[in-house]
Formats: sequence, structure tokens, C-alpha cells
Amino acid sequence: MVFTLFSQRMLVVLGFLSLPAIAQDWRTADRSSMGLASLPENEPDALVQIYAARAFRWRGYFAVHTWVATKDRNAPAYTTYHVTSFGLRRTGSTIQVREDVPDRRWYGAEPDLLYELKGPKAERAIKQIKAAVQSYPYHNFYRAWPGPNSNTFVSHIIRESPELRFELPPHAIGKDWIGTGDLVGVSETGTGVQFSLFGLLGLTMGLGEGIEVNLLGLSLGVDILRPALKLPLVGRLGMRDAEPPFGSEEPSKEVQASTL
Repeated sequence: MVFTLFSQRMLVVLGFLSLPAIAQDWRTADRSSMGLASLPENEPDALVQIYAARAFRWRGYFAVHTWVATKDRNAPAYTTYHVTSFGLRRTGSTIQVREDVPDRRWYGAEPDLLYELKGPKAERAIKQIKAAVQSYPYHNFYRAWPGPNSNTFVSHIIRESPELRFELPPHAIGKDWIGTGDLVGVSETGTGVQFSLFGLLGLTMGLGEGIEVNLLGLSLGVDILRPALKLPLVGRLGMRDAEPPFGSEEPSKEVQASTL
């Protein structure tokens, strides 16, 4: 079964890589909603969502771009949090915070809803996310590889927000950049440790992550608790990484997709 799924996924990836790297125009690329998020007027509860979509142009062959969307309780709109290189050129900061549609296509690439929190847990997480955005140390510096980039930003938010017990997919290049002066840190889920040499060489071991090796920004690993392979270019292949906390003491919802 796993071999069949792996073969199917690799055929998809090989077909994707065989496509010509068309020089898309960002001004005309599709930015419409995918319909993954509830309309604010239909959802009174607070929400936190994390999305990923293939990066723009040739970078999408190798990596995804990730972002965070939040909605306060009874708020009329979502707030999205991105880090981009063009934001740095336009505004002097890589961090782009605005009221926006949370599930827009990323310049033609369809997004995937990786993770969602709802209710009181989301309300607590939103406060933590706002503080994490303010503490992000690379608001004036961007580097697509090996980081810090958009995935470094979202990984920073996850690490600084205890309510977000979650890990980014292995093809979120830049997630392993843990700082210019830090070689060892806590893993994204907070359940293990991570060694990283400027995002180029590293090892992560944790209950939530399993074992993951990073080489030149590409991650390869295995999740032991929820059996799955973590593959560069492909993502996660196997069991879902997180399941809804059925029977939890308060209303909440957690969702994580397997891969892109």
C-alpha cells in the first residue's frame, strides 16, 4: 500500500518537474479563493489557519510557501501574515500583515490548509502569534535558500506559540533556519530537539517530528509515532501527522494535511 502511494506520488512529482519553467507574470497570476476557509460572517468563533502552496515560478519545483491566517472572535475579516522578498523591496519589511482572503491561490498555485485551530485555543494562539510576529528577527532580511524566508517566519511563529503544536512539511525549505547564532534549539512541535547549521545541515529528533535529517535545505525523515516518510520535493507520505483532539475539554479543531 505504502509502495503504491509512493509510486503514484513520485509519478506526479516527475510529471510536475518535466513541465517547462514558464516565466509567469505575477500581475496576471490567479489569486482567487479556493473556498477552503469559512466566510467570516458564517463563523463567529476565533480561527487560526496555516496554509502552504507551491512557491512561485521555478522555486515551486522544490519548495512551498507557507503563511498564517487568523480571525478573532466575531471579526468581520481574516488577517494574513506572510514574509516575502518583494515586501522588503516595497515597504522595507519582509513581513506583510493585512486583512485579506486567507485561502487565495499563491500566484496560480493552489493552497492546502495544513492546520486549523478553532475556539478558545485559537483565541489564545492569536495573542501568541501577534507577539511572535513582532519578535521575528529577520524583518529586514530575506534569502530564498537556505533562509531566512517565508517558511522561516512561519516556523518562528509555531515555535513561539505554545498552542500551535505542529510541524511544517519537509519541503518547506527554510523551516530549519533556527538562527545565526544558535546551533541547537527546541523542535517545532516542542517535543524534541533540533541541531541546525544555518539551515544547511541539521538533525531533528522529537516525539512530534520523529527523525528528520536536513542536507543543504532538503529534508528527509521518518515519523515513527504516526508511520510516514518525509521526502524532499514531495512532502509527507503516510499517516496524517495530527488528528482532531476528540474528547478535548474545550471546543477546538486541529487539521493537518498529509502533503502537497
